[in-house]
Amino acid sequence: MAVVSWKEILLLTGLVVGCYWNSLSCGFVFDDVSAILDNKDLRPTTPIRNLFLNDFWGTPMAEERSHKSYRPLTVLTFRLNYLFSELSAASYHLLNVVLHAVVCVLFLRVCRLFLDKTSSLVAALLFAVHPIHTEAVTGVVGRAELLSSIFLLAAFLAYTKSTSADRSIVWAPIALTVVLVAAATLCKEQGITVVGICCVHEVFVAQGFTLPMLLHTMRQVLQGKDGFPYAVLQTLLKLIVLVISTLLLVIVRVQVIQSQLPVFTRFDNPAAVSSTPTRQLTFNYLLPVNAWLLLNPSELCCDWTMGTIPLVESLLDLRNLATLVFYTFLGLLAYHSLRYRHSSARTVIMALSLIVLPFIPASNLFFPVGFVVAERVLYVPSMGFCVLVAHGFRIVSHKGQLKKISWLMIGVLLTTHAVKTFNRNWDWESEYTLFTSALKVNKNNAKLWNNVGHALENQHNYARALRYFLQATRVQPDDIGAHMNVGRTYKNLNKSREAEEAYLVAKSLMPQVIPGKKYATRVAPNHLNVYINLANLIRANDSRLEEADQLYRQAISMRRDPEFLTSRANRTETPPLLLKMNKLTEARDAYLRALELDRANADLWYNLAIVNIEMKDPSEALKNFNHALELSPRHKLALFNSALLMQESGDENLSLM
Repeated sequence: MAVVSWKEILLLTGLVVGCYWNSLSCGFVFDDVSAILDNKDLRPTTPIRNLFLNDFWGTPMAEERSHKSYRPLTVLTFRLNYLFSELSAASYHLLNVVLHAVVCVLFLRVCRLFLDKTSSLVAALLFAVHPIHTEAVTGVVGRAELLSSIFLLAAFLAYTKSTSADRSIVWAPIALTVVLVAAATLCKEQGITVVGICCVHEVFVAQGFTLPMLLHTMRQVLQGKDGFPYAVLQTLLKLIVLVISTLLLVIVRVQVIQSQLPVFTRFDNPAAVSSTPTRQLTFNYLLPVNAWLLLNPSELCCDWTMGTIPLVESLLDLRNLATLVFYTFLGLLAYHSLRYRHSSARTVIMALSLIVLPFIPASNLFFPVGFVVAERVLYVPSMGFCVLVAHGFRIVSHKGQLKKISWLMIGVLLTTHAVKTFNRNWDWESEYTLFTSALKVNKNNAKLWNNVGHALENQHNYARALRYFLQATRVQPDDIGAHMNVGRTYKNLNKSREAEEAYLVAKSLMPQVIPGKKYATRVAPNHLNVYINLANLIRANDSRLEEADQLYRQAISMRRDPEFLTSRANRTETPPLLLKMNKLTEARDAYLRALELDRANADLWYNLAIVNIEMKDPSEALKNFNHALELSPRHKLALFNSALLMQESGDENLSLM
């Protein structure tokens, strides 16, 4: 196997830097906000062990609202970024660019196993510049793909050295492979699929089996006509070790997520909640959609959820032809690679394994995922695609009359892809540029209209934001969140009547509570805020306090857990609604129940102290002010009110407490 030269490393690195240097001027957008800006696990004050207890977004794995994405090693790199530069986005983007360059070099090394020196370099160059990678490289959260790919490729390279010259097993590379697979999985879940790639390589490349040969050997053994050859026994032993290691990793992974899958709504993945045959037809149609993104990455979109891709509801839908063509082409490639032993067949089978196996976790085959299409999950599958393109280039370039044309075509392809990638990076400069670019590709996704509205809202441009939120309600009339956004924006524009009307529409879309059925599994938890928002709006009218209180109670009755603790706090915020209604005991009890769920919340202790003052219990109030200050020494309101309480009381014993 030819090694990678320094010239090739410099060429790949230079190309990556040339394509992605403008990403350093981009900020934190889309999922970066939750993973970086809002994630307390990045802060030095958070214990390191929390990274191994929480999901990718900083939510405890045990909580129902957890996304169940367990990637502590990726979060650890975010934390290192924060340690050196806090929230300077440039450093996060710079590390992503460096990691992409490392992946490209490792990929070139892997390509040398199946391709000659020239075509393997073509594959690596195409991978370096492919526009489908902008989401994984320029989007900071795409680091999960980058890190997982590094360990995945390293694990595969280690495994290829597990057989010695005399065909005996070398156990050290296998042990290293298992460790690297575990590391890849701790960066992103799809890292575990490298085990399948290793198995394909072992059987069809290292041992040189074809599918007919494999079936014949198994039939001979089952009929007792022949035993397993020594080489086959060696192969079986290695594969058994890999499979057992994989099963152990899966078991640990299942335990980490508390044996629960994340809760997604029908807006995240509409086909997942559709009936037969719509679900199957749509999921199968998504395969050629992903393949087309690799072939023609011209219209890229950061969010493919909701109505981006209409459901395929009938066998007569013409889009089924695309599915048929995709499976026909895939079947022909598989037939070619599994039936023959020549080098071309081995290259194709490894390319197919790189395409298919890493994509399986995102295919909805075993469990529904929270997206329709996600460009960054194509990062590893695109490696197999690049191998196929380079293999085709090698075949064509060896034909004398087509050699110059093939070189011209590959040059044009690399140039156009590099330009597309560079231009696509500018879309990730801000949330406004990202979502407006997505709307140019797709106008049927209400989430995109909402997100542009949010970006304008953050700029305090409420009038323009309202237009986008209203358009979201037109595109998706049953989108509760869109109507909530309209209501909030009307409130910011001081249009209380219109705000209330919008909230009432959102409330009417909420599913009715079914006794004995867990409500949270049927609706996104944040949608319950419609009750809180509506109550906060109408409580300004003293004649509607009871109505507001009823809405708070309704929200609280639907979720009695820490995730919805804010509803309890809102219900008794300062000036406390229940105090305003002269329900002092109920206000105190509400705070005490909230503190049972979250005793580390300084605001709850502070508000409880305010209730104690109203109940003429200064000693208890001061004690609760002190609790708040222990948790948050800079809690200005607690400091001021505790000092004021001691001064006004004139009680020397109280001031010494």
